[in-house]
Amino acid sequence: MSKKQKIMLARILVSAAMLTGLAFAPVSSLPRMVLYLIAYLVIGYDILKKAGKGILNGQVFDENFLMTIATLGAIALATYDRSGDYSEAIAVMLFYQVGELFQSYAVGKSRRNISALMDIRPDYANIERDGQLVRVDPDEVTIGSTIVVQPGEKIPLDGIIVEGTSALNTSALTGESLPRDAKAGDEVISGCINMTGVLKIKTAKEFGESTVSKILELVENASSRKSKSENFISKFARIYTPVVCIVAVLLAVVPPVINITAGNPALWEIWIYRALTFLIISCPCALVVSIPLSFFAGIGGASKVGVLIKGSNYMETLAKTKVVVFDKTGTLTKGVFEVNGIHHNAMENEKLLEYAALAECASSHPISKSLQSAYGKEVDRSRVTDIEEISGHGVVAKVDGTTVAAGNSKLMKKLGIEYKDCHSVGTIIHLAIDGAYAGHIVISDVEKPTSRQAIAQLKKAGVEKTVMLTGDAKAVADKVGTDLGVDEIHSELLPGDKVSEVEKLLNAHAGKGKLAFVGDGINDAPVLSRADIGIAMGALGSDAAIEAADVVLMDDDPMKIAKGIKLSRKCISIVYQNIVFALLVKAIFLVLGATGITNMWGAIFADVGVTVLAVLNAIRALRVRNI
Repeated sequence: MSKKQKIMLARILVSAAMLTGLAFAPVSSLPRMVLYLIAYLVIGYDILKKAGKGILNGQVFDENFLMTIATLGAIALATYDRSGDYSEAIAVMLFYQVGELFQSYAVGKSRRNISALMDIRPDYANIERDGQLVRVDPDEVTIGSTIVVQPGEKIPLDGIIVEGTSALNTSALTGESLPRDAKAGDEVISGCINMTGVLKIKTAKEFGESTVSKILELVENASSRKSKSENFISKFARIYTPVVCIVAVLLAVVPPVINITAGNPALWEIWIYRALTFLIISCPCALVVSIPLSFFAGIGGASKVGVLIKGSNYMETLAKTKVVVFDKTGTLTKGVFEVNGIHHNAMENEKLLEYAALAECASSHPISKSLQSAYGKEVDRSRVTDIEEISGHGVVAKVDGTTVAAGNSKLMKKLGIEYKDCHSVGTIIHLAIDGAYAGHIVISDVEKPTSRQAIAQLKKAGVEKTVMLTGDAKAVADKVGTDLGVDEIHSELLPGDKVSEVEKLLNAHAGKGKLAFVGDGINDAPVLSRADIGIAMGALGSDAAIEAADVVLMDDDPMKIAKGIKLSRKCISIVYQNIVFALLVKAIFLVLGATGITNMWGAIFADVGVTVLAVLNAIRALRVRNI
């Protein structure tokens, strides 16, 4: 419990003890009233204060105002009829504060998942100076600096390991319990915990642009993006509260006036009591508290398993997803390419690979990296000039003054060069040297081990259609898509073509559910933005894709897509359960209160009881196991 919660608990216990003691204490009327008022102020002074501030600021109609009017009115009635029974008024305030304390504790519990994520923020970075390690603020470390991370410390910035081997704990980022091995040459991201060896890391990004900073920014801003349900409840409360206040006034005034007109006793105290009971019952706490808490808990629970949802509006959209569109490379496949063959070459294999690796040296695409890996030697970039990357086609560059074109068949057609088709399944890189065809290289990608299961799980989760879009050759795309069980495959697409295909799917499924696009590369950013919901593979994905996406999967596991959809649907289901339950119980008790069938004790259940039950239901969204 926080200090504030402990103080509130103490106030509740003191007030409850006084209320119990006064029920049996032989105290005369005036001292009795004074002691009851002390008990009332102990438990309710902050509610009175908030109600007063609300009135002064022009924000009159809220739960604090309703509780103040109802309880002060009950005290006034007890004084008027000289019954001396102030227990109802104090009990109402007491149980209201119990509900508030319970709500505060529940919010704190759901917030702990977010707080645990916040613990990934590094406090310092180690820089080696004159043989000594000096701690500096991560903000002060520039790109290209070498930092030292010792066992037990967080990696403060993204970079590449230049020395050392270790195991990394990535659970705070990805939800994975197993550590990941890391060695020299591996890329590492900030927020991971170094578990075993000392690592020297060359930084690749400033702290403000690092993975840890972007994750924290996403989580911190999530609460500002409201869902339709939350906006509805906010608007509902703004209209509902003044309306019930007017109805309560009419309930207190109209029946007595009718009684007087008919020549009967007015019975003011009975109808005012009913009106005050009506006010307590009408308090919209259950809705105002439980709906945002449900979304907050849902986002917290999802972040616990490495699914970052940028706002409750995106969670609501994700829950309605019926079509999931995938990019192939790096999403359904590992993006780890290997050279499997060299065909129709007019020169030695090693020389053709050298030309291809040098021409592609400026690209960070996995295919380029596989060519450089197959080349096996250090690439001397000074030998390469006039690099021109043609999106969706390939690259043209000068290597040692020789013009080299490396790319797909579209590039060869664009350059007017006759090429030979390949019958092998894989990505084909055609090469032309000084305008003459020089052969092609066959590169194959590897499916992610969970991709097939992910497609099956999506269908079990109620996704009606899965689609794969790729710039790869038709033979490769068809083989991968068929193996994985994808419903529809579109291949040989340029980045702009992917947007067009997504727009066609959006039009075809308009009103039938939402469309999600899953991608990882910089070329996927336009499609991620165009889809109803964009999902980025975050751990290895580009900054542009993460920025454009609405949901980020921290460990690049496609199984997390189905999990994210299931979690969202569970959260939305809880939200609807709370709305229906709260409104139904409120409606029943409002009628019972207005007709005098129930008293303030029933009102307490209708307000505090319903709130507690709704909050208990809301925190179920934190449970993410077995989903």
